[in-house]
Amino acid sequence: MTRVLILGANGEISKAAINSFLENTSYTLRLFLRDANRLPDYASDRIRVREGDATNYEDVYNAMDDVDIVLASLSGDLDKEAVTIVKAMQEKRVKRLIFVTSLGIYNEVPGKFGEWVEQHTREYAPVYKKAADIIENSGLDYTIFRPAWLTDTNEIDYEITQKDEAFKGTEVSRKSVAAVAVNIAKNPALHLKENIGINKPNTDFDKPRWK
Repeated sequence: MTRVLILGANGEISKAAINSFLENTSYTLRLFLRDANRLPDYASDRIRVREGDATNYEDVYNAMDDVDIVLASLSGDLDKEAVTIVKAMQEKRVKRLIFVTSLGIYNEVPGKFGEWVEQHTREYAPVYKKAADIIENSGLDYTIFRPAWLTDTNEIDYEITQKDEAFKGTEVSRKSVAAVAVNIAKNPALHLKENIGINKPNTDFDKPRWK
């Protein structure tokens, strides 16, 4: 039985991933977050919940027991969280990591939308880039996600770009990002040691349509 640890389990991408894992796999889910009271009632015997702080090594280390795959969809001090996650995974000998960052951390978004992204991510982009660097140099079997601007659209529709390619599109649904994570969990060799942009095709606008 595959066991997936989801760090930042109350985040919107995480909640979409939880639903997708429950619907499309038989995997056991370990949900990690600061306050378990914030979680919906998933009414599933495949879920275990642990409270903790993703910057606290002991909390993360203890959450890694009997885990096969880690999905980290966090925010805030992402570089500190990356250090903690890498150290705990190395100590527990857990190898497969899916780590969510942000588009724009490499100035890879072209055109008017790139200018818009730079304006709206400049406060946290350096921290997210540092976190991505930590993951890439960790020796873990990672995949780094750089999703486009996120929507709650009920669809799975996406395309992938690599780190050395110009980013495409302006938006993508959280459900699509979750689908990529579930596909990787099913096939851990998929996007192995890749740093990928995720966007909805044919959304090449100057900014997200609702902004």
